[in-house]
Amino acid sequence: MSFLLLLTTERSAIAIAFTLLFAMASRVSVDPDMWWHLRLGEYILETGPPVYADAFSHTHAGLIHRNHSWLAQVVMVGLWRLAGHLGLTLFVSLLATGGMLFLYRAGAGSIYAQAYVLVIGAACAAAFWSPRPQMLTFFFSAVLIYILFELKHNGRDRLWLLPPLLWLWGNCHGAFIIGFALLGAFALGEWTNCRFSLGQSRVPPRTIRKLLWITLLSLALMPLNPLGIEVFAPPFDTIGIGGLREYIQEWQSPDFSQAQSWGFILLLAALFGAVSASRRRLDATESILVIGALCLALVSGRNLSLFAVVATPIASIHLDEALSRKGWLIPRRISESPRRVAVNLTLIALVALGAILHVEYVTSEKTVNRALLLNFPVGAVRHLNASPLAGKLFNSYNWGGYLIFAARQHPVFIDGRTDLYRDFLDDYVTVVSADSWRSLFEKWDIRIVLIESTSNLAMRLDNAGDWRREFNDDLASIFVRSDQ
Repeated sequence: MSFLLLLTTERSAIAIAFTLLFAMASRVSVDPDMWWHLRLGEYILETGPPVYADAFSHTHAGLIHRNHSWLAQVVMVGLWRLAGHLGLTLFVSLLATGGMLFLYRAGAGSIYAQAYVLVIGAACAAAFWSPRPQMLTFFFSAVLIYILFELKHNGRDRLWLLPPLLWLWGNCHGAFIIGFALLGAFALGEWTNCRFSLGQSRVPPRTIRKLLWITLLSLALMPLNPLGIEVFAPPFDTIGIGGLREYIQEWQSPDFSQAQSWGFILLLAALFGAVSASRRRLDATESILVIGALCLALVSGRNLSLFAVVATPIASIHLDEALSRKGWLIPRRISESPRRVAVNLTLIALVALGAILHVEYVTSEKTVNRALLLNFPVGAVRHLNASPLAGKLFNSYNWGGYLIFAARQHPVFIDGRTDLYRDFLDDYVTVVSADSWRSLFEKWDIRIVLIESTSNLAMRLDNAGDWRREFNDDLASIFVRSDQ
């Protein structure tokens, strides 16, 4: 049992830190888009191809939808069938913890200093940790940063991993374009460092050329995908949807009055403080990566996790340099006394037990049902499924994904697949916010409406003589045309 003596306090701190990060990422799976991702995953397992004529909405029935997240959805539905909400919670927690582990490996310094940065980085990234394919984008981008920083700071060439990594990323989420952007920014930064002799760690020109060739090879391999050459379309199509930034919160600039944005502020302050204390300027690569990720995060809140991926290891590297310059370092121990090992094992066991109890609580039937009742029209869907109501449905955008999964006999008006609906978001907003709802209801022959009980549209329908409230609870109401 002498190997237990290797369980030093620092190694114990690493285990405890990542156990706490795992617990931090474990939460009730109630993301609105989670449901349509699960339903599309089921559809792929049932029918096969991720390119299909839409059958989930009546407004876009038959329109070809290219599902760029097909592989992630298959993984998600597999975990759902295996373990329900626990499976999806583990999907998020393992990817979040794994991503932070790669960022830890990409950084520098003792676990005590890095833990400070990691917790802040996790608080920034966690704003959009949820059971969706974008969790894989967080994980893959962290792996990519690790590969590049290992090359830059330690001279370890693992560039051969890039083609399979990017190919897998391209089959899991349309944001794989972020990977190529990171590669381009890194190559440009390292070329600038070499050209003007900037920074303390530089990648030689020969390796930069190798990186560019491997990037081109990765691009060439991307069409080996069920979507073919169309795999490149979703990232650019999504950017062109104007309604995203106008109507959908995660695509808008961060609201710094909301708690989910405070981690970003703390990480930005930690990065600035670490760079200032180290007295070493950001080199070209670090500057391009930080400025680029910062601009993207300020434009769209969903990019906060990308900023965390870039800023966390850079902040830890500069913090380690500042502590080294001042001599504030804790010597690493090779082994511990049996008594201290016993204390370390006890602490790890207690933290692990707490994490297990936390996961058990957030995935318990009672906790999940309470969260579902607070966030989704569970009662209204139960009534809808049990009633003989027929006709086209108008639904709240926030509940479209849940209805695709839970009310399958009623195709939706709209849901979270913005790449399918595109500018149709304008029609939806017109209905819920203007008096012209009647003309659009006539246009789409709407017979059933499922919306928030306190919405303006609910008040209008209450005052309309040809609509009646069929169901009502504190969250949702069902209205039907009076002739039904």
